[in-house]
Amino acid sequence: MIIDFMSMEETILPAFKGGEKEMRAKMHVDELNRIMRCRLIPGATVGLHTHEENSEIVLILEGSGKAVLDGAEERLNAGMCHYCPKGHSHTIVNDTDADLIFYAVVPQQ
Repeated sequence: MIIDFMSMEETILPAFKGGEKEMRAKMHVDELNRIMRCRLIPGATVGLHTHEENSEIVLILEGSGKAVLDGAEERLNAGMCHYCPKGHSHTIVNDTDADLIFYAVVPQQ
């Protein structure tokens, strides 16, 4: 199955998960997974949230920023993968002056 994110419209998600500014996303959602191509503009964040019932995998495509996993800060750069296991909390922050673009995969466990 091919998911052509480049032909999808971006959805604007204001204050995503209680974060700052907005996240823009192209999404594929089915009963097994939520797969998103996301863009955080400079200064935007994904709010701190806990993965009670699933995990999340984030692959950084462009830009840099940081993730905070269970209170520990991790720098993110293109080519890196951030993983938030089930039962853990995290946030993603674009603390730069360029867009942070990443794929996020959330299995429906």
